[in-house]
Amino acid sequence: MKKWIAILTAAVLALSLFAGCTSSDSKGMTIEKGKLIMSTNAEFPPYEMTDDNGSYVGIDIEIAKAIADKLGLELVIDDMGFVAALEAAQQGSSDMVMAGVTVSPDRQAVMDFSDSYATGVQVVIVPEDSDITSPDDLEGKKIGTQLGTTGYIYASDTPGNGGYGEANVIGYNNGITAIQALQNGQVDCVIIDNAPAQEFVKTNKGLKILETEWLTEDYAIGFAKGNTELKDAVNKALAELIADGTVQKIIDKYITAE
Repeated sequence: MKKWIAILTAAVLALSLFAGCTSSDSKGMTIEKGKLIMSTNAEFPPYEMTDDNGSYVGIDIEIAKAIADKLGLELVIDDMGFVAALEAAQQGSSDMVMAGVTVSPDRQAVMDFSDSYATGVQVVIVPEDSDITSPDDLEGKKIGTQLGTTGYIYASDTPGNGGYGEANVIGYNNGITAIQALQNGQVDCVIIDNAPAQEFVKTNKGLKILETEWLTEDYAIGFAKGNTELKDAVNKALAELIADGTVQKIIDKYITAE
């Protein structure tokens, strides 16, 4: 009898070990089996936005879809505010966040990041008749930014650390609201990434982008701290998509060379 119990125990152990191995495939690394849930803020053209039909489109959307396809997963888009999108990935209520997210020391302390897939350049938008001609003229000005972005974080820092002080920086829920504040004279300028800045200036007369860039950063995909298995799988897929030209083709589709 004891012999049969030992055999049965060994069999159960073997099955559990096998199950443990099979759960480590790409589908087993996600919150919901078979799905890759991406939190984002779809108000950041051309990286994420909605089209006339309400469908999600943009650079991040297409890259995420290509990654999901590589992993054999269904991409699920969860649209929310930018700060909420970051927190969703941090807390594990989404598998990853893509929302024009740049890597900073503060974010690295609470999240893990993929390899970079694009370069983000932050610029300054001003009215065409503004006396602001370069980033050197921003001291003492009212600056609009999007809440939670590195633009907001860095601009709000003390002047001694390269910022302009919290009293001079106003954070808005999205870039569109910041641009509306600029047009209404509530702020003197807006600091935001170059790609959406180009879109905002194109669709809002009387605005221009300063020639001098404010900051250059790398875009990456954010994950919950310690989710190494998913991060490594995404990095592998991302590397293949960069190597075969897919990522650059997606970027070129939305951002034309000037």
